[in-house]
Amino acid sequence: MKKYFLSSFLFLSLSLTAGNINRIEPAFWYVGMNKPQLQLMVYGDEISKVDVKINYPGVSIDSLVHLDSPNYLFIYLNLNKDAKPGTMKLTFKSAVKSFTYNYELRVRNKAGNERKGFDMSDVIYLIMPDRFSNGNPQNDVIKGMPENVVNRSDPNGRHGGDLAGIQNHLDYLNNLGITAIWLTPVLENNMDRVSYHGYSITDFYNIDRRLGTNDEYLQLVEKAHEHGIKVIMDMVFNHCGSNHPWLKDMPSKDWFNYPDYKNNFVRTNYQIEPDVDPYASKYDKDLMNNGWFDTTMPDLNQRNPHLYRYLVQFSKWWIEYAGIDGIRMDTHSYADFDAMSNWQKELNDEYPNFNTVGEVLCPEPALTAWWQKDSKLAAPLNSNLKTVMDFSFEYKINQGKNELTTRQNTGLDRIYNSFMYDYLYPDTKNIMALIENHDTDRFLGDGEDLSKLKQAIALLLTTHRIPQLYYGTEVLLNGRRTTSDGFVRKDFPGGWKEDKVDEFTVLGRSEKQNECFDFHRRLLQWRKGNEVISKGTMIQFLPENGIYAFVRQYNGRTVFVALNGTDNESSVDMNIYKEVLNGKTSGCDVITNRNIDLSNKLIMSPRQSLIIEL
Repeated sequence: MKKYFLSSFLFLSLSLTAGNINRIEPAFWYVGMNKPQLQLMVYGDEISKVDVKINYPGVSIDSLVHLDSPNYLFIYLNLNKDAKPGTMKLTFKSAVKSFTYNYELRVRNKAGNERKGFDMSDVIYLIMPDRFSNGNPQNDVIKGMPENVVNRSDPNGRHGGDLAGIQNHLDYLNNLGITAIWLTPVLENNMDRVSYHGYSITDFYNIDRRLGTNDEYLQLVEKAHEHGIKVIMDMVFNHCGSNHPWLKDMPSKDWFNYPDYKNNFVRTNYQIEPDVDPYASKYDKDLMNNGWFDTTMPDLNQRNPHLYRYLVQFSKWWIEYAGIDGIRMDTHSYADFDAMSNWQKELNDEYPNFNTVGEVLCPEPALTAWWQKDSKLAAPLNSNLKTVMDFSFEYKINQGKNELTTRQNTGLDRIYNSFMYDYLYPDTKNIMALIENHDTDRFLGDGEDLSKLKQAIALLLTTHRIPQLYYGTEVLLNGRRTTSDGFVRKDFPGGWKEDKVDEFTVLGRSEKQNECFDFHRRLLQWRKGNEVISKGTMIQFLPENGIYAFVRQYNGRTVFVALNGTDNESSVDMNIYKEVLNGKTSGCDVITNRNIDLSNKLIMSPRQSLIIEL
């Protein structure tokens, strides 16, 4: 196993003989990056009054920047191509004393173009760490952190899940057939309450200690890779947590949008439409992009060049340090468009084969497509964002699940209509589809309708998308966002030693749960390495007699998918599909392993799903 080093470097509390530096971010950096400039944010009492010198081959000081607060100093360094890994001395000198600080430059584990992100060959499994499994009860309560109680009966409280719990269940995920995990934010959320979800970050360079340590995060990534599982990190550029040190001591007056929040609190309107609306008012755009997401989530001003550089470096640092395989950017459309576009361009230039998916929460395909890289809809603007989340699919599958597919724009015809708009996307290989996530009702709601769930999963795992699953659906975990988001973020039964049942195991699940799990596993394992699904073209047909069908084709292979969107037995004449059957008259159903006759009529039972390899 690799050795891990970090904790002693990240919180820099230097001795009194060294001076009054409290912290430097990032704590170390890497040579050989495409961009030669490195920003060091130095924080300490009256640190802006000191001068800085450096003597290290290949490194020079570009500028020293002093902002409004005397307690911040931004050092901009140039690292040319001759800079080597090692320890360089920064000499700080004030009117009364001088001291040195040793700053480490490290070697990169991989060149930027060697880092491979997620793609259509993957299935992403979304996990909320606090609710998945408690692998280390010793970190449930951390002395000195304000929210230091574990209360599993409180849907908004901390429940004690952690990184160790996820690592303990990598075999489970591997057996299920998952190829990538997306964890909701794992960075420190040192908030007074509701800190479990991770979206109120108070430290961009440290894992929340109630989830684990930076070393443990590295171990999780390494172990996941050994299991053939990629790791996607959830990041937030739009806001931080209100207990972040920046809010108590703002580096500059424009570090936050609407910084006079105590006298004039301005909340976002949560309406992303003004960003694309050609007739939008400045008032609506400003409220959307600059208003605070919540009273505990101060809105960061990415137009500030020093904050922008900080955020870009933090994202690159985690790629280099932890070897993550992708980024999910929270509230992507809420932040400043130009800043986010520039960040993505920098990331794409440094890591051309990496992938980022941005949250653009809207049920309209045209609006979602506007946000994808190279979209003609946005021209001359360009978001440079490779992957977008298909909430149109999520919205329509949840609308249609309780409808009968009997006429236009009902039931599964909604899915046909959703895919119809794929002509709007510049890159259909980079669209992430979902039927639910941590911000929506569970697909099952408060019920356990397995036939409808199977149909949604069959569709999700075979269509022309990068599929995202939500933890626990495979064992019928359900819930609605009634009075709290916590009701759709329930604990995975068996993740805590005191749980009465362990649904990670066959014996701990009911017969119906095992049926659901086995259905997921069969499709997920079949999907692994299946180029027809990950690379194939798609042709869909208008629903006929309530049956919606499409094919995926690649290199002479064909997968025919048929879904009966009615509560009755239904049939369809196979002559409708002769253009894609290529004379084939039978095939094997992936789900049941039965031979299916395709020579005449296809007869389907109520809500049946067929995935047929011809």
